[in-house]
Amino acid sequence: MAEESASPSLSSPNIPTPTAIDVAAIVPIKARSPPTKLPSRPRKIRRISSTVITSTIVSEIVLSRSLSYPGELEIAINYLKSSDPLLIPLIQTYPLPNLEVYQPPFLALTKSILFQQLAYKAGSSIYTRFVSLCGGEDNVVADVVLGLTPQQLRQIGVSARKASYLHDLARKYENGILSDKSIVQMDDKSLFTMLTMVSGIGSWSVHVFMIFSLHRPDVLPIHDLGIRKGVKMLYGLEELPRPSQMDHLCEKWKPYRSVASWYIWRYVEAMGTNSTGNLVGNADGSLQQQMLSMQQQQQQQRQPNQQFLDPVNGILNVGACAWGQ
Repeated sequence: MAEESASPSLSSPNIPTPTAIDVAAIVPIKARSPPTKLPSRPRKIRRISSTVITSTIVSEIVLSRSLSYPGELEIAINYLKSSDPLLIPLIQTYPLPNLEVYQPPFLALTKSILFQQLAYKAGSSIYTRFVSLCGGEDNVVADVVLGLTPQQLRQIGVSARKASYLHDLARKYENGILSDKSIVQMDDKSLFTMLTMVSGIGSWSVHVFMIFSLHRPDVLPIHDLGIRKGVKMLYGLEELPRPSQMDHLCEKWKPYRSVASWYIWRYVEAMGTNSTGNLVGNADGSLQQQMLSMQQQQQQQRQPNQQFLDPVNGILNVGACAWGQ
């Protein structure tokens, strides 16, 4: 069953490749009688192919500062204002991102699984019963979860499929594949790879977990329908962007794509859209007017780059929109 759908790399330093080395071979010479002087004799030059010695290069991975770090959120907002002026009306209209209080990763991930495909009220009810079954949030740990049978979980409203997801997560903790410490210390790419190995945890769940639980600053939920709708509206695109286009479209938000995503979510909630990402009439008039005005300015600035002369036919063609095509 597919996981639910809701609404950056370090380079190794350039190390020169070893090249072949010219080595002079000293050739023994027969001694003359008397050996008063060695005769001058040209040296034979042998080219010895170099042996590349493989060594392990350990490069320190530096993680970006958490958004909960003092002052980091303000730095992110100022950066986004300067890097993408279209975000300014959103930043001025909506409140600062509301980050969740830190929870141990295992607890946060079990909560994410339990809430999948459920309304908030229903998810909260099941989560409360689950915590009670474990004996409190402090006891929501791998060995306790593994001790819960599918029947026990079923009695509190957890489906058999979700029970298997919970047990798979707990087993990976028990086997040492994952741990709270390793999750916190992993870089974004490694963390995404490791967490999507857990049954029932897909890309959307990982992205949301990284933003709201770990407070990672540069996460873009490319599969989130709300984010894709918001990008369509923000940049005045004719079609809903594909997930494969999102990294390119949102390039200018790096390294604070998590914060930009927060404002895009708020924008979509306030504007109201249908399934294709079009406005449905309950938008904030003043904000909509600001956005349309800024979109027109951006399009005028890009206009010279959207036309090119056909070198064969000499016909002036209108190029595709620079965003994602």
